[in-house]
Amino acid sequence: MSPVVPLARISTTALSLDEHIAAVDSSMAGAVTSFVGRVRDHDPDAADAVVALEYSSHPDAESALRRIAETAAEGTEAVVAVSHRVGRLEVGEAAVVIAVASAHRDQAFTVCREVIEAIKRELPVWKRQVEADGTTEWKGLGG
Repeated sequence: MSPVVPLARISTTALSLDEHIAAVDSSMAGAVTSFVGRVRDHDPDAADAVVALEYSSHPDAESALRRIAETAAEGTEAVVAVSHRVGRLEVGEAAVVIAVASAHRDQAFTVCREVIEAIKRELPVWKRQVEADGTTEWKGLGG
């Protein structure tokens, strides 16, 4: 466990925002920011309502997630906890949870944003969207 990234996990079970906030808790933290990415019930390209997303990951995804968090926090005093869920997630379930603690809010917000943007660009996790009529489509392949 790294003091800069005490939690970086690919999980098959529900994600807890409280667990992530607790992982970055520190007396130096004047700010804690968080981000929760959830499955939504719509997509602009979908003909029907979205009912689920099915996430799959490369075996190296967890180490890639840790590198993403470490890179985002590099050169700062920020501490990052981040998890990404895999498997079938229904509408409303959390797919990504990030908590960042820092002495100042600007740094916490900046690092948190960089973590989620890097996840979208770099993390080897893929999603298949499932619509109410049974139609499926892979989303976000190749970036």
